[in-house]
Amino acid sequence: MSHLRLLVPAELSAAVLALLGRYPGVAHLTQVRGASLAPAGDLIELDVVREAADELIEELQQLGLSSAGAICVSPVDLSLSAGSIRAERQAPGNSPDSVIWQQVESRTGTDSALSGTFLAFLTIAALLAGIGVVLDSPITVVGAMVVGPEFGPLAAISVGLIRRRPRLARRGFVTLAVGFPVAMLFTAGAAWVGARTGLVNAGELATNTQTEFIYKPGVLSLVVALLAGAAGMLSTTSGKSAALVGVFISVTTVPAAGYAAVATVFGEWHQVWGSALQLLINLIGIVVAGVVTLFVVRRFDVFRAARRGRRARSKLETRLP
Repeated sequence: MSHLRLLVPAELSAAVLALLGRYPGVAHLTQVRGASLAPAGDLIELDVVREAADELIEELQQLGLSSAGAICVSPVDLSLSAGSIRAERQAPGNSPDSVIWQQVESRTGTDSALSGTFLAFLTIAALLAGIGVVLDSPITVVGAMVVGPEFGPLAAISVGLIRRRPRLARRGFVTLAVGFPVAMLFTAGAAWVGARTGLVNAGELATNTQTEFIYKPGVLSLVVALLAGAAGMLSTTSGKSAALVGVFISVTTVPAAGYAAVATVFGEWHQVWGSALQLLINLIGIVVAGVVTLFVVRRFDVFRAARRGRRARSKLETRLP
């Protein structure tokens, strides 16, 4: 379930309560009159099953509550009551399959912000990948994959395209367009310093065999990117963040960027172009799979909403004399 905390101006309280009173899937409805100071009005709280939350939030927005008041959403880890059971029965569907689109947009918008933290994580990941390449260490490369934060902007692009939010898609694109060059520049600088101080040499790139997959993309590279993109978007829409770790480990984005940066310093242009192609394949594959996955999820949401509407009408007709 999800918990909604609503700050409702006095003039909207009656309309909001009327909506919540007839909405399926709502439980534990409370109102504290005059508790909200900014905006001045009432505090209304409720729990709603996940499969009904998205539509309810949209209707609250249509009432003007998001502009005149506030809608705050948080997850409910455990709810034990007869009201919870009744709410689950009222709203057909399966909670893990349900999507709260406003929450997805908010999460991807936050994760795709071009910030110092994002640049720091991406740079550290690229540096780790560069070290893994020099040492021919797959373990270090995997560590770089886990540290990399690039899936957030990729998810933002996918969500922005499917939800027609051009600002969100543009934000993700700009973050990637700035982040990867910055991270690669720092990695190339570190490789240059390492070469000048004797820590690394060009011969080490020629002899690595454990990490050569990074600059040798193929059809399976695209397949992996597509599968990872689909899994990542399902994880994002369902709120199952643990699955994202597997996505990070499976895609060769940060390792390719790190490899290209190091190979550039040593003039290994074949490896540079191979790594760049690997990076491009993974980025495009993840976005394409993300868009397709979101499209399917969205269609499923529309079908489920129509079915819920038919059930509601059927129940109403049985009650009529």
